[in-house]
Amino acid sequence: MTNTTEFQNVKVMVIDDSKTIRRTAERLLQKAGCDVITAIDGFAALSMITDHKPDLIFVDVMMPRLDGYQTCALIKHNHIFKTTPVIMLTSKDGLFDRARGRIVGSDQYLTKPFTKDELLDAVRHHVPQAVIQ
Repeated sequence: MTNTTEFQNVKVMVIDDSKTIRRTAERLLQKAGCDVITAIDGFAALSMITDHKPDLIFVDVMMPRLDGYQTCALIKHNHIFKTTPVIMLTSKDGLFDRARGRIVGSDQYLTKPFTKDELLDAVRHHVPQAVIQ
């Protein structure tokens, strides 16, 4: 059972062109106490990341304009955000896709549809305890 204060100091960004996925992730994360920022694509997200400085970023692989791989690579190549965990969200679960995610610096790969437990476990695993408490 997740209480609503477990992640009260955690700022999470969800980048996905699907309104349904954004809303689902946002709702699940907010119920756990996260402060959630959403973006519809990589371009929108990049300026928001600088403004909000999230503790963790979930990014969809397949997006128009700037896909998840490109977005992750840009985040990880920025000296300020290179240590920010980036978790790829995708319906593509092949070995090649996972390898490509690792190459651009992703910290984890979550397959859609994800469960509440998978989402919250990713936050627990990647966000330092100092931030969570």
